[in-house]
Amino acid sequence: MHAMSNQPRKDTSYKQGKGSYKNGYAKPTASPKALIEIYKQGETNAISLIHQLAQVLQFHLEMKETVTPGNLPGLYFAFCVVIDGFEYKTGVGITKKEARLKAAQLALPDLLPTLDCLKSDFPEAAGVRPPLPVKEKPSISDLYPCKADHERTTPVNHRIPNAVKDQLTKLMNSHPEFTACAGTTAAFIMQTSGGYDVVALGTGNFNTKQSTLLNGRVVHDSHAVVTARRSLMRFLYRHLLMFFSKTANLTEKSIFQRSSSSGLLTLKSGISLHLYVNQLPKGAARIPSQLRLNPLSISAWQVNNEISLHLSVEGKVFSVFASDFDHSGSKVVSMSTTDKLTQWQVLGYQGALLSHFIEPVYVQSILIGDACCTDIRGMKISVSQRVEGVTSLLPMFYCMMRPHISLVPSVATNSTDGGKFTYGINWSEGDSSLEVVDGLEGKTIEESPFKSGTALASRLCKAAMLHRFKLVAKEAQRLELLATSSYSKAKRMAKAYQEAKNVLKAYLLQQGFGAWPVKVSASDNFDM
Repeated sequence: MHAMSNQPRKDTSYKQGKGSYKNGYAKPTASPKALIEIYKQGETNAISLIHQLAQVLQFHLEMKETVTPGNLPGLYFAFCVVIDGFEYKTGVGITKKEARLKAAQLALPDLLPTLDCLKSDFPEAAGVRPPLPVKEKPSISDLYPCKADHERTTPVNHRIPNAVKDQLTKLMNSHPEFTACAGTTAAFIMQTSGGYDVVALGTGNFNTKQSTLLNGRVVHDSHAVVTARRSLMRFLYRHLLMFFSKTANLTEKSIFQRSSSSGLLTLKSGISLHLYVNQLPKGAARIPSQLRLNPLSISAWQVNNEISLHLSVEGKVFSVFASDFDHSGSKVVSMSTTDKLTQWQVLGYQGALLSHFIEPVYVQSILIGDACCTDIRGMKISVSQRVEGVTSLLPMFYCMMRPHISLVPSVATNSTDGGKFTYGINWSEGDSSLEVVDGLEGKTIEESPFKSGTALASRLCKAAMLHRFKLVAKEAQRLELLATSSYSKAKRMAKAYQEAKNVLKAYLLQQGFGAWPVKVSASDNFDM
C-alpha cells in the first residue's frame, strides 16, 4: 500500500456489496447481454451499467476515491472502479460526479472483454432466480461454468503463471533430482512496467514434527505459501540493504522509496505484487460450493465451522471448534494457509520485523492454478469477507486489502516421490541456488544445493531473519533496534504492527470465527 500526502479520507469510498439494491440503482430485469447492448446504444451511462452488472453477476463493487495521478494543476477529484479487489484505471474530473463517470468509462473496456463468454449463455434474468444470501441456491459459477473457464484464459492470467513456470523450470533443470519437491508450489510475482518477474518461490506441505525449540534455527511451518512468503521477506531485506547502501547505483535499483507521510519506506510507484498457488489453500477456502452466506451476518454457527479459523497439525487441518483435535502440547500447531493469507492481507506480508522499516506490503491478486478447482468462492469469503469491516479499526497505513482472486492455468508439477514427499524448496531473486528443507525436520538436507553451515539451519529460520534484521538496522543507523536483546523484543517493538494484529484477532473472535491460538512465546526468546 502506497502512502501519499494527499490520500483521501477513508469514508469517501462508495461500496456496493453483492446482492444489494440501493443508492438508486434498481434491480436489473435484463440479462448482462441486454444490459451491455442498452449501454452501447447510448441509452444508459457507464456507472449504471457497472452497478447493474454487479447486481446480476454478484461481484463486489466499489467506487473508490483515490489520489489524482501526476501533477495536475488546480483542484481535481479522482476515483477508480474496484471489482472484487481489482482496481481499474483512475478517472479524474472537476466534480466527484464527473470523476466517477470517467472512472466507470475507463473500467468498461477492460471489464467487458472478460464477460464475452457469458453474453450468449446468460438467459434473461426474468427466467432465472439469482442466488440468495444464506439459502442454498446455485451460484453464478454453478449456473455458468464458462466464467471460471474464461478466468483461466485472460491475458494477465496467462502471463503470471507462465513467469512461474519459466522460473520453476529453470530451477528444476539445474537440479532435476528435486523435481518431485514441486508438488505444492507458491510464488510471489512482482509487476513493473517491464512485465512480470518471480521474486520468491516455495514448495512444501508439512509442519515440523519436532516440539518448539528455543534457538530459532528450526523452520516449523514448511507449507508452500509460508515458504514463499519467507522467501519474499528475504527479497525485501535484500532491497532494504540496497536502499540503505552508500552506493547510489544500488539505492536506485532498490524497489523502495521514502514515504513523505510515514517516514518509512514504501514500494516505488508502479510496482505491485501478486501471489500464485498451484493448489487451493487448506482451511476455510475449501468450504462446500453450495454454501450460501449473508455478507451482513456471517457467524460460525450458520456454517457449521466451515469458515472458522483452522489449525494445521502434521499435514492435517482442523477447525478451531473441532472436538476431535488433539491438543497435545508435544505437536507443532500452526494456522491454516487460508487463515495466514487472511492475516497477511490485513497486516501485510512483511511481518513484524520488517515493519520497523517499511509500510505494509500487500498482494493485489491471488491466482489459483489448481486444475481440479472450479469454485473459488470459499477463498474469496475467507480472505476478504470474513474481515470486511476491520479497516476502520486498524492503525494508520494498515487496511483490509481485498485481492483479486481468480483461477489460472496450472503450470507447476503435481508429481510426488515417496522418498522426497516431505521435502520443500525455497528461492528468492538474487539467490545463487535453491535450498531444500525437510519439512518434518525443519532443517536443510545434506544434499541441498545451498547449505548455510554444518548445523543445517535453513536460511528461512527465525535466527536467519534476525541476522538480516540486524544488518538492515545497522545500515539504516537505527541504534534502538540494534540494542534489542531478542527476536521477540524486536517484534514487540513494532507497535503499530502489534496493534493491528491484536485488532484483527479480536475482530475474528467477535465475528464468531474462533480464537487465534496463542503462540508459545518461548520460541521467539532467543538472540544472536
